[in-house]
Amino acid sequence: MFKAHSLDKVKFKQSVEENVKTLFRKTVQEADEQQIFQAVCYAVKDTIIDQWMNTQEAYEKKDPKTVYYLSMEFLMGRALGNNLINLLEYDDVREALSEMGIDLNMVEDQEPDAALGNGGLGRLAACFLDSLATLGYSAYGCGIRYRYGMFKQQIRNGYQMEIPDDWLRDGNPFELRRREYKKEVKFGGYVRVETDKSGRNHFIQDGYQSVMAIPYDMPIVGYGNGIVNTLRIWDAEPVESFHLDSFDKGDYKKAVEQDNLARNIVEVLYPNDNHYAGKELRLKQQYFFISASVQEAVAKYMRKHDDIRHFADKNVFQLNDTHPTVAIPELMRVLMDDYNLTWDEAWDVTTHTCAYTNHTIMSEALEKWPIELFSRLLPRVYQIVEEINRRFCLRIAEKYPSNQEKIKNMAVIYDGQVRMAYLAICAGFSVNGVAALHTDILKKEELKDFYEMMPQKFNNKTNGITQRRFLLHANPLLASWVTEHVGPDWITDLPKIKGIAVYADDEKTQSEFMNIKFRNKERLAQYILDHNHIVVDPRSIFDVQVKRLHEYKRQLLNILHVMYLYNKIKANPDLDFYPRTFIFGAKAAAGYLTAKLTIKLINSVAEVINNDASIGGKLKVVFIEDYKVSNAELIFAAADVSEQISTASKEASGTGNMKFMLNGALTLGTMDGANVEMAEEVGKDNMFIFGMSAEEVIGFERNGGYNPMDIFNHDQEIRDVLTQLINGFYAKDDPDRFRDLYNSLLNTHSTSKADRYFILKDFRSYIEAQEEVEKQYRDTALWAKKAILNVASVGKFSSDRTIQEYVDDIWHLDKVTINSKTTML
Repeated sequence: MFKAHSLDKVKFKQSVEENVKTLFRKTVQEADEQQIFQAVCYAVKDTIIDQWMNTQEAYEKKDPKTVYYLSMEFLMGRALGNNLINLLEYDDVREALSEMGIDLNMVEDQEPDAALGNGGLGRLAACFLDSLATLGYSAYGCGIRYRYGMFKQQIRNGYQMEIPDDWLRDGNPFELRRREYKKEVKFGGYVRVETDKSGRNHFIQDGYQSVMAIPYDMPIVGYGNGIVNTLRIWDAEPVESFHLDSFDKGDYKKAVEQDNLARNIVEVLYPNDNHYAGKELRLKQQYFFISASVQEAVAKYMRKHDDIRHFADKNVFQLNDTHPTVAIPELMRVLMDDYNLTWDEAWDVTTHTCAYTNHTIMSEALEKWPIELFSRLLPRVYQIVEEINRRFCLRIAEKYPSNQEKIKNMAVIYDGQVRMAYLAICAGFSVNGVAALHTDILKKEELKDFYEMMPQKFNNKTNGITQRRFLLHANPLLASWVTEHVGPDWITDLPKIKGIAVYADDEKTQSEFMNIKFRNKERLAQYILDHNHIVVDPRSIFDVQVKRLHEYKRQLLNILHVMYLYNKIKANPDLDFYPRTFIFGAKAAAGYLTAKLTIKLINSVAEVINNDASIGGKLKVVFIEDYKVSNAELIFAAADVSEQISTASKEASGTGNMKFMLNGALTLGTMDGANVEMAEEVGKDNMFIFGMSAEEVIGFERNGGYNPMDIFNHDQEIRDVLTQLINGFYAKDDPDRFRDLYNSLLNTHSTSKADRYFILKDFRSYIEAQEEVEKQYRDTALWAKKAILNVASVGKFSSDRTIQEYVDDIWHLDKVTINSKTTML
């Protein structure tokens, strides 16, 4: 284990004081909390920079193969605390600041979450970067430096409101602007062809608009090993920022036209694409960061090597879902147009460089672009995609003669659309799913034609999470308890946590564990009081569902069950009911009206229940505003029940389920995604499994036979709940407010499929599972035992394991070690 020399507290405190003075012309006593945060970060950054430079020096000497993890999202969370933990200096810095009268928790709370991601896709990417650095592998994360993220969520009158997330308002102290690596990215125009004396055609893009991509580097600190890798996020600047001649002529709009073009690209993550302009902006974003990243990766390689044809020996591009797939034709373009490789040479390099991770089972989520838009915005890239498609269709026809259905099902370009997932599978040397069930469904259902034609490409890499952030940092009480019982090796070797299983039946250990959980529940209860002004009882069951809001994740099933419980309590005031606090957290995409209406329903139900004194606090409902990594850390540590209730076969993996398990929550879920593998590790007896299987769901989707109206007609309690959606019970001012949700379940006056995600089909099974939750929670010793066994069984689900599998099976990287002499200030 590498550790910088012990913290010199005197020098560290002097550095903080000097930073406050230099940055803000103040003393520590005069500085506000944000200014102290900035000063502390710059003091810590000094150490990081030394290790960062040592790492790059080692990479230069050893020339290891590098993975470029290409992703639209990196949901990093706050950096300061995580950096201190991985530097092994968290406690020392806390003590040094305490001697200055400064609370490190206060300092950490001044840091905004980096608004570079939104959901599980981005958080997975962040965990992967942490593991790559901790395991000692050369890696770059590549993405966009969004100025306002997706949005900051505010709840007003129960509705989600989207406001800009101005996370860069006070600057980002850990980033470095690297203008020396700027790259020009071109959009639009046309392609002309010039033929040289040898008869070879050269393709030149003319009449284009362009922006300059400027990289900002953020350090990714490995745990205790001196390695610091890089997250490179690209900002956009105009090639020429201000046309003074246009301004002088009074054409003010044209004067800043180029500046606006650049700004629009990096303003927000996932702009609403319900309209053409939104679709165009999304494609621009994808090509912008991919073109810049590919250009720089090639240029970096050529600074040290002289034959581009061996590029794949030292580089691999991992495409995190379909968003970065344009890297395939862009790499082809750079190789052919900038380095004069032939098609076959460029194709050989590209198909040995690019690998694809699929993150979705649902075919409608596999990205497609209209030919008109794609070809107009990226004319040269589209030419290359057309040629890839032509050659691939010939391969299909050769393998399946006279089978037009195969071409229809597999062609990259078909029905006026460019199908990006098919491009990734066609050109990638590896295609992986992210959980065993997910990969199996891809092979048998959504991508079965591709699997039949090229089975050697397909493999599974079950997702994982970093225990360093989600236990060591997020839950220090439990982390210390685990270390006391099994030692600290779990921090970098999570399967070692299995050692606590021998204590699961010990009464004293159970008491210690439940006390830690209670203290974490008190911490979250205080957060809820401060932010939601709702008093919740930490002695109640904390039943939690926090994740991106989508119909298949079935937040609607959860809140309908809350309505069912409320009806039971109202009908039976003396019912022996263990108090429950239902906690939700979710963002809905700005254009996803059904999801936004579900948020309104949750808040409307909360308003009724939380203000009904007659139920004696037996039920509380809380919606955590602006769910993000920093408040997620509080939530995971406090949860008793982890709601993982997606429609079986729809969730690719899930990683929130793993974070709850790591923190001792029991899973209430379907056999979907990684829940299946969690059940294999901990045993179904230590989870609450309900609902249809993936096979049953797929069978109903394929063969029909399910009519939700049958359930509505024959189950009085469920009918009562659904009727409350349309009788004004939760919307007295507008009884029809939730009619669209009612219609989605029963297909009333709708042409869409009724209850597409089988909410009513699974409702009664869900009720029974929830009753079992309450029954078992009443047995404190039993619950504690099961919670401890969940923590003990989480070892498989470390992102360290996932990354090592990528390295062994796909990337084939070389481990690098650092012998550093860095001294912490």
